[in-house]
Amino acid sequence: MPKRAGGRAPRPLRAPDRAPPRARAPRGPRPRGSEPRAPRHTIRVTAPELEALAQELGLDAIGVAPAEPYAATERHIRERRARGLFADMRFTMARPEESCHPETLLPGARTVVSAALCYWLPEPERPAGHGRLPRYTWFDAYAQLREKLDVLGQRLGGAYRVLVDANQHVDREAAARSGVGFYGKNTLLITRRHGSWVVLGTLVTDVELEPTPPLGLDCGECRLCIDACPTGALDEPGTLDSTRCLSYWTQAPAPPPVEYRAELEAQVYGCDICQDVCPWNRGVEKRRAGSPLPEDATPHVSLLDWLRSDPDELRGRFARLYVPRNDGRRLRLNALVAAGNVGGDGERDAVTAYLDDPDETTREVAAWALERLEERGA
Repeated sequence: MPKRAGGRAPRPLRAPDRAPPRARAPRGPRPRGSEPRAPRHTIRVTAPELEALAQELGLDAIGVAPAEPYAATERHIRERRARGLFADMRFTMARPEESCHPETLLPGARTVVSAALCYWLPEPERPAGHGRLPRYTWFDAYAQLREKLDVLGQRLGGAYRVLVDANQHVDREAAARSGVGFYGKNTLLITRRHGSWVVLGTLVTDVELEPTPPLGLDCGECRLCIDACPTGALDEPGTLDSTRCLSYWTQAPAPPPVEYRAELEAQVYGCDICQDVCPWNRGVEKRRAGSPLPEDATPHVSLLDWLRSDPDELRGRFARLYVPRNDGRRLRLNALVAAGNVGGDGERDAVTAYLDDPDETTREVAAWALERLEERGA
């Protein structure tokens, strides 16, 4: 259910130099239903006040928009779904009648606060026999953002609801409307200072906040991401064809099509190609070039470990990755593909063991991986 700060009257904003109280991040979206309608609050917070609070909490960008329907976004979702561009993906596309209506996510909702947290860190050299994970999964940036937004909700006062990586809300649209960033031709949200290397989250509140305008920016004539995509998933600028997206195929119920497997190279999950080439990302990459990795960061994974681990145990260790049906065997298929692309003698034996696997799909991918190893002379 919606939260109210401390269950008391709305708390005033604290001075920006005072440390915020630590709060436990909510575990997920609050259910809607028969809760009594919360009274609207007339506290007005200016954009500079909110920006100061965001900096104090460690948020990298913040913006505000009215809690109003995303009519154009809902229409685009329905059109693209009808064209089959989402493949088997559901997420926010499954129920646009909900995800495009922030005004329904909280009784008395007045304001949508969009926030971004940068996750870019320099990548160390990938060891031999290892696969690569996309940057946003190296550590749980979503959990950090969720906690910061929960603290923000408490500091603002009133009733609020935090949505981070949740299917109930299209976070990118809120971010575009509120000036946190703009839509890139790769369909990602691009911020001024941190490019697209950000995770997004939303705070829906009944507190009235001063709106912030859209950035009014776009990619201009640049088409680096379109040209860099090895499978042509971005051939229609601003529209992603998931059926040709490498990231989608590492998360789909079925393994990647044969014609896309070599393009994955060492990638065992996700894909960063369209971000790696984006000019808007150069600034933060230079500023953070010397930043250390957190102790729990996992940029690379041992392919032998993924191939030899119990599927359930493997799934548990990488719980922050979306895996269809929570089946760790799906991660194993990705490891087989990567082993064919970048593995050597050590991985060959592990791959060979799957030629007799009871699962037909696993046998097929293992056979492809062995053929790929032979092709590479590994």
